[in-house]
Amino acid sequence: MSFPRLLPVLQSFPDRAIADIPGEVNKQLSEAGFGSNLAPGARVAIGVGSRGITNIATIVRAIADYWKSKGMSPFIFPAMGSHGAATAEGQADVLAHYGIHEATMGCPVISSLEVVSLGKTAEGLEAFMDANAFRADGVMLCGRVKWHTDFAGKLESGLFKMMAIGLGKFAGAQTYHTYAFKMGLENVVRSVGRQVLQSGKILGGMAIIEDAHHNTGMLAAVPVAAMEEREEKLLEIAKQWVATIPLDHVDIVILDQIGKPISGAGMDTKVVNRSVNGEYNCWFPKPHIERVYVRGLHPNSYGNAVGLGMADVVHSRLVNVIDWVPTRINSLTASTPAAIRTPVHFWTDRECLERIMPTVGKFDMMEVTYCWVRNTMELSHMYVSENLKAQIEANANLAVTGEAIEFPFTAQGDLEELLEEFDAVAAH
Repeated sequence: MSFPRLLPVLQSFPDRAIADIPGEVNKQLSEAGFGSNLAPGARVAIGVGSRGITNIATIVRAIADYWKSKGMSPFIFPAMGSHGAATAEGQADVLAHYGIHEATMGCPVISSLEVVSLGKTAEGLEAFMDANAFRADGVMLCGRVKWHTDFAGKLESGLFKMMAIGLGKFAGAQTYHTYAFKMGLENVVRSVGRQVLQSGKILGGMAIIEDAHHNTGMLAAVPVAAMEEREEKLLEIAKQWVATIPLDHVDIVILDQIGKPISGAGMDTKVVNRSVNGEYNCWFPKPHIERVYVRGLHPNSYGNAVGLGMADVVHSRLVNVIDWVPTRINSLTASTPAAIRTPVHFWTDRECLERIMPTVGKFDMMEVTYCWVRNTMELSHMYVSENLKAQIEANANLAVTGEAIEFPFTAQGDLEELLEEFDAVAAH
């Protein structure tokens, strides 16, 4: 079959990177005055999640150093629900792969699935907290504020969600996602988060907002008294900064990777306009995306292929590297079995595309439109089919950076890794 030519396109975003991250962490915490009532030597538990947050090890180390400078004894614990295959060892391993372990942090990392009940909310939800964190003198959270892949609201992913599903470990994650069927996940997160705050254990949180380049763009020490209201305002900022696919309609989006470091759902549902429950184009009017093709799994996803089911076709190499234990645990705990359905798959990029092209409602395959990106986090550099040139030229944030090329199929029928070359050229 014939393919349109591809244009290398650069999408420009403001650079909001913080130059001195440890200095900003120390400034924020010093001004917030968390734990002013703690006695010297008090044990402070720092909760850290499993997302692929830029500079997370640097941020967490700076938080630990701050508490040590105040004469406290900090330790780090995983606050990540069912991730890491819902085992203590697996969750510690997730943190270690982000560079968060005792040798790099200068304090212990203590991982356990044991939880303590914090009682029931007015709606009847039992709230839980990591037992080691509960036994500490105070708990501080560190997490990114961003839109959630499963729902839309004024409070989505962030500190409140970490208090609910993260601190609740596997037991909490199962319970809360079940209640979400009746209440909606935002209401569950608010209800459980308020119950956790009533425990008196939370000292505050360090909210992280990344810019569209996934630089650390804002660090905000959020006090307990204003956490809910403050996080709503931070989410508004995060949504304004987020990167999207800058096109009105695309027939086929090609993703090199899905995986947990990219999104909790494997791919960002609001970038590809898909639902974890299988709905198409359910979030925004655009981009309207007909088909999603996924070529592989991010190496730091360690076999967890959650999000697989949102693709229409995938390369067989992806299917062959799935570790079904963490994949099933993660998806079933979140009550999203559709997100791990196995799509149709073939052994070459060419066959995958040729099989899916005729399903987009066009007779002339040269009219099929494409957008090829590395993953739903990395949207600065892309290849866009030449038949979308008018849309590209109409967008002031987009620039064509080179000549149009043919689809770069190898003799074996796979695509050359042109996005890696694009990144390398742009970096210089």
